[in-house]
Amino acid sequence: MQLRELAAFLNTELRLADIKDYPNAVNGLQVENLGEVSRVAVAVDACEYILRAAVEQGADLLIVHHGLFWSGLQPVTGALYRKLKIALEADLAVYSAHLPLDAHPTLGNNALLCDALGLPPEREPFLDLGWKASLKISREELSDRLARAVGGRVHVAPGGAGTIRSVGVVTGGAGGEVFKAAQAGVDAFVSGEGPHWSYTAAEECGIDLFYGGHYATETFGVKALGALLESRYGLPWQFIDHPTGL
Repeated sequence: MQLRELAAFLNTELRLADIKDYPNAVNGLQVENLGEVSRVAVAVDACEYILRAAVEQGADLLIVHHGLFWSGLQPVTGALYRKLKIALEADLAVYSAHLPLDAHPTLGNNALLCDALGLPPEREPFLDLGWKASLKISREELSDRLARAVGGRVHVAPGGAGTIRSVGVVTGGAGGEVFKAAQAGVDAFVSGEGPHWSYTAAEECGIDLFYGGHYATETFGVKALGALLESRYGLPWQFIDHPTGL
């Protein structure tokens, strides 16, 4: 496959031009190669470990959620130099999709975590990027479902009554939006991580707050993109796991 064709398809599918993001997210093709793609690797973070692993696996396209340029304009030294050197010497292209991947209605981290939690398909937009749905469930059962979905520990701030009838989901680091979540009328707010004060804020707002981990809640979207490229173009793909525990 031609890299430019794949990148154009992803840009359109993820609506990069329509979804605002942090300026340094630099969504889309961040590093190009000589033009050919035969194997895809997907991962959450474009860190040095991931780039080396992608090269070792023979990938010529790496798709990530968190790209290379979060620090903005900077000298090409240190870790940035090493990462670019890895990619350029191995002819590895790097494509990044941050908030557009969070927000996608079927391929996005938020939608797929909702699916994994067993939320019904009748959902409403929630806090710009996420989704909310009605679901009668206990606090304990929702915590168990989240733990199974992310494959790890869940931290719960039990600020609500424990009987949940509506759930809002925003993956990643959205926990600081607990006040907005409460104002949106949900009984439970599921995210990846948040600030220290969000625990007591949940108590004071009267909602149950669930943290499944920033990394763990954002593995869904890149895996979905890998599967999509395989089904559409026949490209083999592999997820490279490098969990942070955060």
